[in-house]
Amino acid sequence: MADKENVRQQFREAFEGADYPVNSPMDLVPALPNGPGTTFEIGDETITAMELNQEASGQADYPYDSVDELVDALIDGMEDEGYF
Repeated sequence: MADKENVRQQFREAFEGADYPVNSPMDLVPALPNGPGTTFEIGDETITAMELNQEASGQADYPYDSVDELVDALIDGMEDEGYF
């Protein structure tokens, strides 16, 4: 099982440089260190930002006004998917 706080920190570091509010996943791409190929270690898995977006597709509730709001939503979605 993944360490939720570790994943939260990875997301925060990756997305904190975006210009908020963000209105779509495309608003986040410039902030990512390796664009959509940016990777996250989630438990035993490594997923890209592109895969993360696909996992969250349909669950996102844009716009997000801050990095904390976005990260909380991502963590909640991953919890719903059984990652934690």
